[in-house]
Amino acid sequence: MSGRYVIGIDQSTQGTKALLFDKNGVLMCRVDVPHKQIINDLGWVSHDPEEIYENMVSAVRAVLAKANVSPELVVSIGISNQRETSLIWDRNTGKPLNHAVVWQCSRAVKICERTEIRQQADHIFETTGIRLSPYFPAAKIAWLLENTVGADRLAKEGNICHGTMDSFLVFRLTHGQTYATDYSNASRTQLFDIFDLKWDEKICGLFGIDPDNMPKVMDSDACYGYTDVEGIFSEPIPIHAVMGDSHAALFGQNCCENGQTKATYGTGSSIMMNIGDKPTLSHNGLVTSLAWGRSGKVNYVLEGNLNYTGAVITWLKDGLHLIENAAQTQELAKSANKDDGLYLVPAFSGLGAPYWNAHAKASIVGMDRTTGRAEFARAALECIAYQITDIVKAMTEDSHINLTELRVDGGPTRNDYLMQFQSDIAGCRVLVPNQEELSGIGAAYMSGIAVGLWDDSILTRMKRTSYEATMDGSAVKVKYEGWKEAVSLVNR
Repeated sequence: MSGRYVIGIDQSTQGTKALLFDKNGVLMCRVDVPHKQIINDLGWVSHDPEEIYENMVSAVRAVLAKANVSPELVVSIGISNQRETSLIWDRNTGKPLNHAVVWQCSRAVKICERTEIRQQADHIFETTGIRLSPYFPAAKIAWLLENTVGADRLAKEGNICHGTMDSFLVFRLTHGQTYATDYSNASRTQLFDIFDLKWDEKICGLFGIDPDNMPKVMDSDACYGYTDVEGIFSEPIPIHAVMGDSHAALFGQNCCENGQTKATYGTGSSIMMNIGDKPTLSHNGLVTSLAWGRSGKVNYVLEGNLNYTGAVITWLKDGLHLIENAAQTQELAKSANKDDGLYLVPAFSGLGAPYWNAHAKASIVGMDRTTGRAEFARAALECIAYQITDIVKAMTEDSHINLTELRVDGGPTRNDYLMQFQSDIAGCRVLVPNQEELSGIGAAYMSGIAVGLWDDSILTRMKRTSYEATMDGSAVKVKYEGWKEAVSLVNR
């Protein structure tokens, strides 16, 4: 094979990254292009799909120029994407018909409250593995179809496309030749039967969606067609991997075996456990999804999502002005009064998994006269670890797998205090990789493996820092019980 490079595209909530990997799987260069966060006076959050597509093209061009690499040396592209963000576009022109509804946006809540949909909530969960919520694309696509001029006519003619951001990018990159998504993204739509691996006609009908207008569902490592990326490549190259960003991070972390678990620490967090080739529905407030499809076989995951993890540190900085930057929290936490029993329950937009209480309010519990800036910083860090431990414990109950290690990624993992506390409270080894862009890495590695540039051993080469649990068991018990009591005060 004459080519020596793979491009990973990570299309995320805040922007689009292009990452260039060499023949040894080493990240050579990265370019980030942010896009606008469109927020109206109702709090609706939108993105401009056209801007995102143009930014992706710009990022690919820029990363090659920055690395001084000829496009002819690139053998394939892999794409990871923000997952539940939903959009609709014209099948004939490829042009978006409206702004995309971002995963954070709850404008479709009234669709989920419709009687005919609420009455089928159990069927929806038992088929898709997901509890009824406007968070997922089923309601978002329904809202777009109902509130976009001309959408109804195009849908009846079969000339409309709708789905998640990956299917739009692939459609545009292949000039409309490929209208497809992968198993990981399909499983997050709340329209996909995760047992029979197909769009569920009954659920699609509940939301007013014609399943024939949904994209084809393919393996995550399939060939999604060929692209010249708007003329950057003189000879089109294959798009040979597509995955939702959390699933790509799971793959990049080499969590390919039953029971292996990763936690991504970002603005919010995704905690995901590989549960093998058989789906298990959660009885503890988690979601069951598909990890990926590879070579005709699928893997499943249990997942819990949190809204406020890294965002808590942002709140300390921008809301309370207690810190100037995130790095300060480490030394502040270490200097805090060890006898101070402050807990922060960050239910700023309700409690997520595994509690699912949209009406809960954030709370500070256990404050006394000794509580100060350092104690607030420590409580902010510790609430991240407590929330993730809640989900890890729920996963253990659902899967009957005792977790011995947790693979982590994201900016907050650079905080030694947080990582050590996470290990202590969760009671397992915490492994921090020496690289941060796990979603882009996972998509690129899957693509490179698919075209034969690498084999699966590429997944084992990442170096990691290990944190071992050292806190006395009785101290862990007291701290965690205090957290559960603090949560109970807001979870009513």
